[in-house]
Amino acid sequence: MITTANIDPALERNRTFAAADGHKGAVVFPTMRLFVITCLDPRVDPAHFLGLGLSDAMVVRNVGGRVTPEVINDVAFVSQLAENLLPDGPLFEVAVIHHTQCGAGAFADDTFRHQYAQRIGAEESTLREHAILDPMATVTADVERLRSAPAISPRVGVSGHVYDVVTGLVETILPAQRIRA
Repeated sequence: MITTANIDPALERNRTFAAADGHKGAVVFPTMRLFVITCLDPRVDPAHFLGLGLSDAMVVRNVGGRVTPEVINDVAFVSQLAENLLPDGPLFEVAVIHHTQCGAGAFADDTFRHQYAQRIGAEESTLREHAILDPMATVTADVERLRSAPAISPRVGVSGHVYDVVTGLVETILPAQRIRA
């Protein structure tokens, strides 16, 4: 039984952050012109392993860091906003970062996948595609999915990387390339 709210220590940290004006100077469009898509695994926090500060990058985190239709819509939304701010030239880079030892490998397990599909009301066959057993292969597939998405501005670059949770290093699998270049 939990006797205190798990968020209480984080809220205390927030008060310290606010009192120190940690939020001052934050901007809406990322200063590094970077949009990171990665996993929600707590070992895979891009603020830490990429050294990102407030306003450096936009970050979307989901199971496996997979490029889903919702993620494509998010990138398309930001690219349209950016086109209004930047009439010419490249807009930003989307860095898709998968990682080693990903829990999304559980989607390859028939029992887990079946139970999870029932829990969320999804088609079991579509969940198998979300399994991450080989992060180099899945990040390559997700980069291609983004690069071929017609909703995203051709002025957006997309790169693919794998973060090794053991070494702490990020390896570039596919360097940045513009959409439909």
